[in-house]
Amino acid sequence: MQSGFYAALTGLVAEFEALDVTANNLANTGTAGYKAQEDFYRTYSTTLGSQNLDPLNLAINDYGVLGGASTNLDPGTIQSTGNPLDLALQGSGFFVVKTAAGDQYTRDGSFHLNAKGTLVTSNNDPVMGIVPKKNGKPGEGPMMLPQGTITISPNGLVSVNGAVAGQLKLVDFPHGTALSLDGNSMYAAPAAAAQPAADPQIKQGALEASNVNPMSEMVSLIMVQRQAQMLQNAISTFDKDFDQTAINEIPTVQ
Repeated sequence: MQSGFYAALTGLVAEFEALDVTANNLANTGTAGYKAQEDFYRTYSTTLGSQNLDPLNLAINDYGVLGGASTNLDPGTIQSTGNPLDLALQGSGFFVVKTAAGDQYTRDGSFHLNAKGTLVTSNNDPVMGIVPKKNGKPGEGPMMLPQGTITISPNGLVSVNGAVAGQLKLVDFPHGTALSLDGNSMYAAPAAAAQPAADPQIKQGALEASNVNPMSEMVSLIMVQRQAQMLQNAISTFDKDFDQTAINEIPTVQ
């Protein structure tokens, strides 16, 4: 009975965590560059590895817990905006942004210039690029742009009034790299995992929409809620059984 109680309890915790993932996806259906998070599960065994248990005992002592969430990198649709500082990445790749936590990565290209002429995100974090340095050699740094007509080529080369001002830093990651969501559309990656994007394709005056499927997420939300309710009912049943067992057995204790 206790195994069933613990299994229901860990299952309920996992469903609550899955509910958070689904709710966050739904909340970001309108966030440019957002990539849906997909939860996955693992089992937690309460048995000792040296024990030789039959399949039934193994099953009732393995509890399902949420293992985490992975990032679905499928592309979102490209939506034209007409704003020359809105940039959409077509295919793979990420923009590099300098944050208080270090370099982070995003596909949300809704950029603007701050008062100093630095290209920044909606959170005012500098967008990184390959820019001219004082010694005349190009180096990595925040994109600083003078006033004028800004043109950005598909490979990220930035020109102002026809003069080259730098090139956006675009990176990609090896297949299977674990990206962790930090905020709505900013991602952190393991150290040294970022590599120069092989074939970047930027569309100026457009944004990549979120790749969340609202209908699919609504179905998932309903299923998670129902499963959570079933587990709550199971826990309540186990709790009543424990109380009844105590009532019946305590008087017989010598």
